[in-house]
Amino acid sequence: MEEMTENKLPEATNFIEQFINEDLASGKVTAIQTRFPPEPNGYLHVGHAKSMFVNFGTALKYGGKCNLFFDDTNPSKEKTEYVDAIRADIHWLGYEWARECYASDFFEQIYAYALRLIREGKAFVCDLSAEEIKNTRGTLTEPGIESPYRNRTPAENLELFEQMRAGKYADGEKCLRAKIDMALPNLNMRDPVIYRILHATHHRTGDQWCIYPMYDYAHPICDYLQGVTHSLCTLEFEDHRPLYDWVGLSLGFDPKPRQIEFARLNLTNTVMSKRYLKKLVEEGMVHGWDDPRMPTLSGLRNRGIPAAAVRDFCSRIGIAKANSECEYSYFEACVREYLNAHAERAMAVLSPLRLTVTNFVGSEALDFEKNQTDPAAGTREVLFGKHLYIESSDFSLNPPPKYFRLKKGGYVRLKNAYIVRCDDFVTDEAGNVTEVLCSYVPESHSGNDTSGIKVKGVIHWVNAETAVDVEVRQYESLLRDADYAGQDFSERMNQASEKIIQAKAEPYLKEAPEGTPFQIMRTGYYKKSCADGKQILSEIVSLKDNFNKPRA
Repeated sequence: MEEMTENKLPEATNFIEQFINEDLASGKVTAIQTRFPPEPNGYLHVGHAKSMFVNFGTALKYGGKCNLFFDDTNPSKEKTEYVDAIRADIHWLGYEWARECYASDFFEQIYAYALRLIREGKAFVCDLSAEEIKNTRGTLTEPGIESPYRNRTPAENLELFEQMRAGKYADGEKCLRAKIDMALPNLNMRDPVIYRILHATHHRTGDQWCIYPMYDYAHPICDYLQGVTHSLCTLEFEDHRPLYDWVGLSLGFDPKPRQIEFARLNLTNTVMSKRYLKKLVEEGMVHGWDDPRMPTLSGLRNRGIPAAAVRDFCSRIGIAKANSECEYSYFEACVREYLNAHAERAMAVLSPLRLTVTNFVGSEALDFEKNQTDPAAGTREVLFGKHLYIESSDFSLNPPPKYFRLKKGGYVRLKNAYIVRCDDFVTDEAGNVTEVLCSYVPESHSGNDTSGIKVKGVIHWVNAETAVDVEVRQYESLLRDADYAGQDFSERMNQASEKIIQAKAEPYLKEAPEGTPFQIMRTGYYKKSCADGKQILSEIVSLKDNFNKPRA
C-alpha cells in the first residue's frame, strides 16, 4: 500500500480509527493489518458479526489486509467441523480474508520463544496445581504468594520444560509460568501460566504435541508473526492487555502490535455464549446449530436473514468503548427494512375459511404488484375464482367496534381484486362458520373502481382451486423476556418458541426457487423452502415489532 501522510489519512469515525490514524501519522506503521481470530470450538453467533465488521471493515477502509486466524490452542474442544462452519459464515457475510492461518502453524516458534524466556529468567516451570495457583494469586487488595518453584535455575527449567514436551508428565502435573510480579495490581500479571500439559489429539497436529500455549501468551506472538499491526479485541481482553504488551516487549517485537478493545455486541433475549449454545444443541432443545431460532450465523442464514441486513445492523450500532445491550427489536427492524425493499409480495392463508363468490363464473387473471415500494419490480398474475380461502379471523359473527373486515351485510375489498359483500354463511353442527357466501361488485375492480362503494377493510385471499398446501413455521425468542433476567438460561427457555401451522398459499410460492424471501401479505416475511416433499414457509421476521408479545 502506498505510504500515507497525515493529510491523506481517512477521516476517523470511531476511536479505533483515531488510534490507527495516530500510528500512521507518526510513522509507526505504514500499512494496516488486522485479523479475525475465532476459536474453532463452536459455531459463530451474531456477536461475531460485529467483530468481523470491525476487523474486516477497518482493514478495508485503510486499504489493508485482514487474516482469518484460528485460535486452536485447546484441542479438547476444537473440531474441523467448526473450522468449516466458520469459513462458510464469513463468506456468507461477504468478507474475504487475505490469509488463513492457525495458532498451530506457529507452535514451534511459540515453543522457541518460551525457551528464550526461560533462558532469560523470565519464565519457570511450576509444580503447583491449577487450584494451588488460584489460591496463591492473591486478591485485588492483597499480593499473591510466590511459587516455591519460582527460583529454579534456567538450566533446570529448560530441562523440565523439554520433559514436559516429551510427554513425561501427566495433565496438570506441571506448567510453565511467566515470571513477572506477584504484587502487581492486575491479577493477570501475577506470574500467569503460559503453557499447560494437555494429552489430547489436535484436529490438525494430531498427537504431535502434549503441551499447548495459553491464549494470552500465544495471542501476541501469533499477531506479530502474521504481521498484525492492530489487534482489535472485545472489551473482556482489556485487563489482559498488559500481559499482551509484556510478551511483545520481553521478546523484542518491533513494531509490537497494538491491542485495542471495543464493546462486544449484546442483544436482549439472546443467548450469546458458545457454551450455552452448545448445551442447547447437545440437549436437543433445538434442531441443531443452524436452527432458525438460534443466534448463530448459520441459524440466521437458515432462517432467511439477509447478510446485507446483518452488515447494516453492525454499521448502525457503531463501535463503542463501553459494553451495552441492544434491543433485539432493533436488529429485527434492520432486517425488516431490508426485506421491505427487496422481498416480493405473496398471499397465504394460515387459518383457511372458505369463501364462495356466488355471482362469479369462471376465473380471471389479475395483476398483482410484486413490491409496492419498488415500481420497477412490476407485476405478476394471480388467478381469481369463485371459490377462495380467507383468514378465519377476517370474518366475525359478532364484530367488535371499528371492525373493518367481513361481517354479514358488510363489504370488504379482496386484495388486488374486487369488493365483496357478505350475504350469508354456513355453519357446522357445533355452530362454527365453515363457509362465507358473498357476492362481488363487478365495477369495483382494483385500480379501476367505478362502483362508488367506499370500504375501509382490505383482506388477502388465495384461490381455493389452485392453492397449495404449505407448512408455516413461526418463531419466538428462545428466551423469555427481561422479567426473567438474572435467572439461568435453562430457567428462561421459551418452550413454545416454535409453532407449526398447516396453511394454504398461492401456487406461485411452490414455483419460487429455494430460499426466496417473501412478504406474506398481512402476516410477515418468510423464506420458502422444501423438505420431505413439503412446501415450507419459515418466518424471518414479523411485519412489525411484536417481540415478546404473545401471538393471538
